[in-house]
Amino acid sequence: MEFTAEMIAGFLEGEITGDKNAKVWTVSKIEEGKKGSLAFLANPKYENFIYETEASVVIVNKGFIPKQEIKTTLVKVDDAYAAFAKLLELYAANKPKRTGISEKASISEDVQLGQNTYVGDFTVIENKVQAGDNVCIYPQCYIGSKVRIGSNVTIYPGVKIYEDCIIGNNVVIQAGAVIGADGFGFAPQADGTYGKIPQLGNVVLEDDVEIGANTCIDRATMVSTIISKGVKLDNLVQVGHNVQIGENTVAAAQFGVAGSTKIGKNCMFGGQVGIAGHLVIADNVRAGSQAGIPNSIRKDGEAVMGTPALPVGSHHRSAILFKQFPAIKETLNKMEKEIERLKGIVKE
Repeated sequence: MEFTAEMIAGFLEGEITGDKNAKVWTVSKIEEGKKGSLAFLANPKYENFIYETEASVVIVNKGFIPKQEIKTTLVKVDDAYAAFAKLLELYAANKPKRTGISEKASISEDVQLGQNTYVGDFTVIENKVQAGDNVCIYPQCYIGSKVRIGSNVTIYPGVKIYEDCIIGNNVVIQAGAVIGADGFGFAPQADGTYGKIPQLGNVVLEDDVEIGANTCIDRATMVSTIISKGVKLDNLVQVGHNVQIGENTVAAAQFGVAGSTKIGKNCMFGGQVGIAGHLVIADNVRAGSQAGIPNSIRKDGEAVMGTPALPVGSHHRSAILFKQFPAIKETLNKMEKEIERLKGIVKE
């Protein structure tokens, strides 16, 4: 599909600097731009590439002022990154969509599927499943009995959704994710063994949620594990049973949260952040990569780093001291020797 700079500017309500008839038919990073490609510049540290790029059109922020001549056409917008993402969404929406039910799929007779549904080869859909319109279920998926799926949902290959789970509208579940497996619930027995606690609840994914590849979200013991509207979870994320994650919270790869923890709205968690069980995390909390959170964070907007997690300022001060420990130890050793020497003089 081909677009002109004028069409792009019109769609984004942007301003053109350069050739309004410049044409693009693909996208690229600014440093890899070629003729016919569309790129963007949002981070100032990549500015040097805009003077060298071969991209035909580059989206930039309205405040961008070039320091030298630029040969590409610019489309100036309020937020270059958000505008480029919007164009990618448009591009993806215009890609051909799969439709039809594979003869190799196994679908129970009482399943209810909406219009424009696609079900791929070797997918199994158990009894009493209900799905809305424009649902795309790729090959080799498993949808358990009485699962409810909203409209405009995409379920990529190899996804497993256990019985009774609820999937909202506009949800994307990437390949290999497991929704609704048993929570990690075991009770110690008198003989030293562990008895399994039945996990009788479900998982609820509300509208506009995206779940990354090979992510696991455990079903609740009795009620629901809840992933609220707008939550985005990266690949290889683990969410324990009875957890609640608030609206528009995002978590990067290898994030993990133990059972019965309640996370607030609009939180951001870096890669490999770990949160202990039965905690409360306030709204708008930020946690840097590899932070270990053993206690509740009740202050709205708190930013933490490190293990155990500390407020960012405290963590930075502690990190400075940690780097100085060898020198501090050496100084203490010298002081200890000097004290012993002085003791010897006093005794004499």
